[in-house]
Amino acid sequence: MQIQRNSYLNKLISKRENGLIKVITGIRRCGKSYLLFTIYRDYLLSIGVSENQIIELALDETKNAKYRNPIELDNYIRGLVLDKSKRYYVFIDEIQKVEDIQNPFISDKNAKIGFVDTLLGLMKLQNVDLYVTGSNSRMLSSDILTEFKDRGDEIRVAPLTFKEFYDAYEGDKNNAWQEYITYGGMPLAVTKKTHEEKSRYLKGLFSKTYITDVIERNGILNDKETLEDLLNLISSSVGSLTNPTKISNTFASIKQVKISPSTISTYLDYFIDAFIINKAYRYDVKGKKYIDTPLKYYFTDVGLRNARLNFRQQEENHIMENIIYNELLFREYDVDVGVVEYNYKDELGKSKRAQLEIDFVANKSSKRYYIQSALNIDSADKKEQETKSLNRIADSFKKIVIVKDNIIPWHDEQGILYIGIQQFLLDESAVDL
Repeated sequence: MQIQRNSYLNKLISKRENGLIKVITGIRRCGKSYLLFTIYRDYLLSIGVSENQIIELALDETKNAKYRNPIELDNYIRGLVLDKSKRYYVFIDEIQKVEDIQNPFISDKNAKIGFVDTLLGLMKLQNVDLYVTGSNSRMLSSDILTEFKDRGDEIRVAPLTFKEFYDAYEGDKNNAWQEYITYGGMPLAVTKKTHEEKSRYLKGLFSKTYITDVIERNGILNDKETLEDLLNLISSSVGSLTNPTKISNTFASIKQVKISPSTISTYLDYFIDAFIINKAYRYDVKGKKYIDTPLKYYFTDVGLRNARLNFRQQEENHIMENIIYNELLFREYDVDVGVVEYNYKDELGKSKRAQLEIDFVANKSSKRYYIQSALNIDSADKKEQETKSLNRIADSFKKIVIVKDNIIPWHDEQGILYIGIQQFLLDESAVDL
């Protein structure tokens, strides 16, 4: 199965030889290395770049452990790019494996050398175009970005979108959606044939890779059970409003374990740093302000989410919402959960204030979309329920209801667009119908 990642390839092409360090980030096993070492490499060869101009180094391989030392890494790369008449394309995989070391030339024990120093030095070589991959967002934290001095250019890679999956899918296309909402878009999972193989692989990513990475990176060796339970809890509440205090109370009531909200918040941030989950804040559309809590958490890949729950909770409405959220991020929108507040009088004539939720407020440049995810609108009551919040928004930005069924897109009297989920995911221009 040949999986194309044309959107990411085009980004790499557009950034080629721009003088910056191209930093490819994303959850482990989502295809970063394949993108760089196969897809982009093949492109470079196709435009006349010779193989000896492409230098590849995978730091997660034991044979290259020596180069996790930043000085050894620097010496090694410099020794391969000596011909000033050639342009070299340097690919370094899993750059976060490089450890900070004591600067051997300075007596100050606090003087360290790390991968940032190495990359900034290599970047200054006029005949080097530098690309690195990494699997945690801390390598692009605000502190490191400050050290990069705006010389790092990030490309965030996610698991396969439904369109990427659909284009590569070798079975009956009518089954593609069910396959995707069950097993997601992790590239290797897609290539496996049976449920047992897919399930074993996805579960193994947590037990052998993700949990281990989070524990080792953050030094929480004695709290693995809490991390596992927290992941399971977030998995079962995808699409639901929550916050660290609520989760802490759940641990106390169900697990009889006392964990502070601040610890819960820290552990959730560890999962976000590892690109396992994302969080969406609530935005008051009328008040034009953010609401701190509660918020929503979504999985980077729905197959990983399902595997956490042993494929027991297959609520298509929540999974569909998660997929829409991921798609909007892939299309480079800033995505929030919307809230519309309104006043009304109850049966006794007393003034009341209520809140209605909009699944997503998606912004990019001058564009904004208000989006509701609905399995169906097969009755007048259901239609009113799904559009009540949208109809209380006074501005003229586009309002969309995405339903599960394949339908011919249509607009109602208020101008709201109704569209099927597969058309929305397969045709980016469909939202502007």
